[in-house]
Amino acid sequence: MARWEEIEKDAPEFAARVKTLFESGTNKTIATLRKDGSPRISACEAQFEQGDITFGMMPGSVKLADLRRDPRLAMHSPTLEPPADHPESGPGDAKLAGRAVETPPPADTPHAGAGFFRVDIDEVALTYVGVPADHLVIETWHAGRGHRRRTRA
Repeated sequence: MARWEEIEKDAPEFAARVKTLFESGTNKTIATLRKDGSPRISACEAQFEQGDITFGMMPGSVKLADLRRDPRLAMHSPTLEPPADHPESGPGDAKLAGRAVETPPPADTPHAGAGFFRVDIDEVALTYVGVPADHLVIETWHAGRGHRRRTRA
C-alpha cells in the first residue's frame, strides 16, 4: 500500500495525468462492498491533500457503513467523453483501488458521526485511446511493482 505522494515520486508524469483526471470534476464514483459482499457504487467527493487522497462521508450513509465494515474500495475519476471523430485526443479515464483508512475529523466539521478517510493505494490505472486510434493504452502503478505501460488492440 502507498500514499499518493509515493506514486508522485515514483512516476511523476503518470501521477500528474491521473490527478488531472480526478480533479476534472467534483463527483467521483466509489465502489464499496455491501454486507453480503456484493458491490455498491456511489458518488463521492475526493481531493488530493498533504500527499494523500482524502474523502468524507455523511453520517448514517450506507457507503460509510460499508467502509467501516470492510475498508476495500475502488474509485473512478469523472468520465470525460472524447471527441467522437478523434477519440485519441480524449483524456482517458483513471481509477484506483486500495483501502480506506479512517482519520480524525477536521476541527470545523459540522456533522457528528461523519466519516473521514485517506486511501492507502494498492493500484492506479490510466486508460486512453492510443495514436493512431486503433488500440488502447493502459498505464498502471502497483505497490511493490511501480509503473508499467502496455497496449491492447
